[in-house]
Amino acid sequence: MIEETALTIRRRYELKFVIPKEMIEPISRFASIYCSPYKYSSNADNGFYCINNLHFDTPDYLFLMQRLDKCNRRLHLRIRSYLNSKKYRCFLEVKEKTGDIVNKYRAPLYDENWRRMFEDLDYSSCEEKDFDPNSSKTHFLKTAYFYNATPKMLSQYWRKAYVSNVNEYARVTFDTDLRYQPAGGYCIIQDENKVVSLDDETLFAQNATSYWNSSATPCRYPYG
Repeated sequence: MIEETALTIRRRYELKFVIPKEMIEPISRFASIYCSPYKYSSNADNGFYCINNLHFDTPDYLFLMQRLDKCNRRLHLRIRSYLNSKKYRCFLEVKEKTGDIVNKYRAPLYDENWRRMFEDLDYSSCEEKDFDPNSSKTHFLKTAYFYNATPKMLSQYWRKAYVSNVNEYARVTFDTDLRYQPAGGYCIIQDENKVVSLDDETLFAQNATSYWNSSATPCRYPYG
């Protein structure tokens, strides 16, 4: 995969399905004819690697409402980490979706103190040179500041992924064991005392306030 610092649009189509776990292996066997395991899957004992996502939203949950209302144009901001990755700590990601087409901007964060970029106005990042007007990092920060978006939810799941051998960018991924908790600031590590499993839930919360404030509220994962 390409992981540039410069502003790069990766345009793609996304199709998502809910399947029983017993279908993962037969679909994987079929996909393996055309695809190879993604690098993180190759390094995992069972093919599944852990992903943490820190999801951003506006004070009135505009991004969540766009998804619940199935708006044709939607926006999604998140910071992602791969817990078994030693090279990068986190990635800034912006996903702009129009219908089934997604434009994705992505940039790695090498600075171990990246949280201070959001919490301390006087902090000077060691990656300062990357924040030029045409960088993906700048695009993420400008979007977050424009919408006054801050962390609202932390999610975690295990993914098995394949990448295409026959074209430039196609992927087949399986996500399982989905968990979430309300965000605790700019922390991307789960709190085992607060995290809630979502794999078996089928209902959305009645409103955003009850969703975020009640860990017992049954709901589907809102930022797929």
